[in-house]
Amino acid sequence: MCYKGQILGLEPLRMRLSPLATRLDCLLIVGLALVVATPSTVAAQAAAAEAVDAGIPIADATVRQACGRCHAPDDEGRLSRISFRRTTPEGWQQTIRRMVMLNDLTIAPETAREVVRYLANNHGLAPEEAGPAAFEAERRSDDQAYEDADVKQTCTTCHSMGRIVSQRRTAEEWRLVTAMHRGYYPFSDFQAFRRSGESDEPEPVDHAVEHLSQRFPLESPEWSAWSATMRAPRIAGTWALRGHAPGIGAVYGQVTITPTPGTDDEFTTDTSYVYARDGRRVIRTGQSIVYTGFQWRGRSFEGANDTDGLREVMFVDRDWQSMRGRWFTGGYDEIGLDIALERVGTAPVVTGVHPGSIQVGQTVSLQLYGENLAAATAAALDLGPGLEVLRVVNAAPDLVTAEVRVDGDARVGGRDLFLDQTSLADALMVYDTVSRIAVTPDAGMARVGGVRVPKQFQQFEARAYHDGPDGEANTDDDLDLGLVDATWGLEEYAATFGDDDLRYVGDIDGQGRFTPALDGPNVERIGNRNNVGDVWVVATYPAGERTLRARAHLLVTVPNYLRWDPTAVERP
Repeated sequence: MCYKGQILGLEPLRMRLSPLATRLDCLLIVGLALVVATPSTVAAQAAAAEAVDAGIPIADATVRQACGRCHAPDDEGRLSRISFRRTTPEGWQQTIRRMVMLNDLTIAPETAREVVRYLANNHGLAPEEAGPAAFEAERRSDDQAYEDADVKQTCTTCHSMGRIVSQRRTAEEWRLVTAMHRGYYPFSDFQAFRRSGESDEPEPVDHAVEHLSQRFPLESPEWSAWSATMRAPRIAGTWALRGHAPGIGAVYGQVTITPTPGTDDEFTTDTSYVYARDGRRVIRTGQSIVYTGFQWRGRSFEGANDTDGLREVMFVDRDWQSMRGRWFTGGYDEIGLDIALERVGTAPVVTGVHPGSIQVGQTVSLQLYGENLAAATAAALDLGPGLEVLRVVNAAPDLVTAEVRVDGDARVGGRDLFLDQTSLADALMVYDTVSRIAVTPDAGMARVGGVRVPKQFQQFEARAYHDGPDGEANTDDDLDLGLVDATWGLEEYAATFGDDDLRYVGDIDGQGRFTPALDGPNVERIGNRNNVGDVWVVATYPAGERTLRARAHLLVTVPNYLRWDPTAVERP
């Protein structure tokens, strides 16, 4: 058996060898120690030939000095291991963190930032490569589909598939990754890499390496094209913001981006936005770096008492006219907003309306959010058939309030909005009745905490639906009417006889956010058990003479005691 201490002791020696010798040495050591299947001689020779030609030279003196003690350069300026991989800023952060924790690397924070910046820019991903992996950087729940179910099963036994999709390596490097897993985490063989019984089929790890080598190679047409045209984006100026906060609703506002003097990829931000449903306004200030010409990574704070702030992960479109991403916080990065930014010029921009759905036969006060709206008039505002703009009550640069009447015989369905030469597709929905409500997500998870580790919250929201022209629920023509102000509660999920989970797992507030109970054994609970369990999350909503009800399953479980979190080390 090859123990962690032995691997750590061998690591500096291996990294001083040439890239080819390093890889063959690692494969030999791990193969002999763990008695695992190795690639065929033909495949190994092909990998060796590939290693001679592949690899990205590293010219930066800071990287060579910080990493070169173990990762020795070859005659072409390539550093072992590092030159044969591409990944996101978070991926390089995670690598540095692992070197600090497991290989005794000593590196100053400012040096680490420069190393990450260089590697993310020169050994990063193209926009087309980063897009499918965005959910990993944005810290979204890993429920993404993947094209090869067997590979997904092999990899996601221990971590998200996003960790894989956000990397590019040579075939030999993919094999060395499995060697690293076996050295540091020997149980990976029994958990995912090998079958428990006899079979003539390739082991799962061999299939995964072959697939990943072909699907995510070091060299790609996308990276070749992007690295040739890549430059720091010119994004200074004013941007219109639209977003969605789960359980709270739409947000609209403005972001002013200012370049940091002496740099071309660092910026400061001044942000102001309002929650449309309750009118609460938020003002934030922040800093950011744009890696690889399009990957925005930042942090912003709401006032002097905000010690945590929001981490900002966004992707700048190639034309520098829009950005999309997620801003988030929390012990598990579970609290946040989905964000879209659009560059503002002199023309009017409409980012959204509130309310987003209007019932036939009603006269409502409609709010239009955006930029350069002060000159809006009733005559210039067109909401489509069956909707009449009676008057503009107030017009400010970022908000227009209009009085709108919906005819009693207006057809049910979506409406596009036009204001002079600007427009907003599917700006609002016209309906005659609320057919049902639904709770999303339909299955959620929270983790107890607050004593030893942070709590993991779970946000739910209730949305109203019209069943559409066919009158049937959950079909393609259903109309989403948006969030509703539901009454929230919990009910017992009867999993065992005498189930008492409802008393101990936690509470849900009026906006659908579940807060779990404390971690650790509870002396008040039978068997001195932890505060874990299953419950139903129930939303109730009055719709005229009817009361609509919907529910979702919530699992409250133990903390995630073992986390490899790259975001905890290097923060923009």
